[in-house]
Amino acid sequence: MEARRRSSTKPFQSLKPTKTKVLDEKPVTVLTEEDEEIIKSVVAGTTPSYSLESKLGDCKRAAAIRREALQRLTGKSLEGLPLDGFDYESILGQCCEMPVGYVQIPVGIAGPLLINGREYSVPMATTEGCLVASTNRGCKAIHLSGGATSTLLRDGMTRAPVVRFGTAKRAADLKLYLEDPDNFDTLAVVFNRSSRFGRLQGIKCAIAGKNLYLRFTCTTGDAMGMNMVSKGVQNVLDFLQTDFPDMDVMGISGNFCSDKKPAAVNWIEGRGKSVVCEAIIKGDIVRKVLKTTVESLVELNMLKNLTGSAMAGALGGFNAHASNIVTAVYIATGQDPAQNVESSHCITMMEAVNDGQDLHISVTMPSIEVGTVGGGTQLASQSACLNLLGVKGASKESAGANSRMLATVVAGAVLAGELSLMSALAAGQLVKSHMKYNRSNKDVSKASS
Repeated sequence: MEARRRSSTKPFQSLKPTKTKVLDEKPVTVLTEEDEEIIKSVVAGTTPSYSLESKLGDCKRAAAIRREALQRLTGKSLEGLPLDGFDYESILGQCCEMPVGYVQIPVGIAGPLLINGREYSVPMATTEGCLVASTNRGCKAIHLSGGATSTLLRDGMTRAPVVRFGTAKRAADLKLYLEDPDNFDTLAVVFNRSSRFGRLQGIKCAIAGKNLYLRFTCTTGDAMGMNMVSKGVQNVLDFLQTDFPDMDVMGISGNFCSDKKPAAVNWIEGRGKSVVCEAIIKGDIVRKVLKTTVESLVELNMLKNLTGSAMAGALGGFNAHASNIVTAVYIATGQDPAQNVESSHCITMMEAVNDGQDLHISVTMPSIEVGTVGGGTQLASQSACLNLLGVKGASKESAGANSRMLATVVAGAVLAGELSLMSALAAGQLVKSHMKYNRSNKDVSKASS
């Protein structure tokens, strides 16, 4: 990124930099006369908007000019969308193109969440009232009952290219070759050249006529790992061309991965981190903190999360609201929020134990896709949230330890969220809570007038 900045041409570098005034202690960007010339050239189409960063060498200034040009072109105001107070250099070439500002999302803290004997304060970025408070109540119930236990079952990111042959026979030949254990070591050497962290774990193939889908799985250290696995896959595809010159690579991703889409393959085989998290909630805690009973929770879970989801034809959605917690934690910690689709695959189980006195609750999540390096994790706000959890950056002790710990925290937070929401439903508290906490004063006054 730095090299690209140094080598860029800067035809506007003689212009004066954008100035910033401070009014009422709030920074306000003021455009100069020289900026005005550039804005006019962007509006006229003479200067491409996407080229401003490289031509000006000032990311903040580029955003301000782009923003003003956009407002003039559309006739729509962006007042209310913050521009100042953000490090635009940090997103250049990796997080967001052609920025014009940033969106503010409040971050709340749920916890302490006690998992495997360690306490975590869980950051949640959300605009949904009651969500943090509800998750926090679940954390309290878990803590008072001795904490939760979280176990990592699998850890492997996937990528599945699609290739085509002239005949189904040739596609089958490659499938048999790739799935032959005698060939794995050779393929692993080729795959592993792409990274010191990416290590091939296995290849599973699915055939559809002349088309073959190759699902590669590999470890990715503390990175979420999509780019890492894609590079390894490309190495193998190049290697295979020697013995299968008639193989036509149609796409590096053929949706058998499967990324950012609900898919049975992720529900069954897993993708990213597969985690199960459990806790035994004492009966008196269920009554005093959660305001319901063990019997009511077990019955509602069977009717709602299991039978109700089956009636709806759910795919990985055998839970109350796992995606709520997953998405809030993902946004706070710089994960790809679109991956909440498969990361929210979850089945919530509840059972009365200890002669029916206590509640055993568990969440099983086969495809939590998280990383603590790369992507949005290096941005200041998201990095701070990762630091709060003690999982910022790459683990120095064991490669992948931080990302695995983050996955267990996600599962633990989901456990807390499931416990609290189900209790609210069982006790008939849901509507009352949202009416009280999830409506602004303005909305309430309008509704009553």
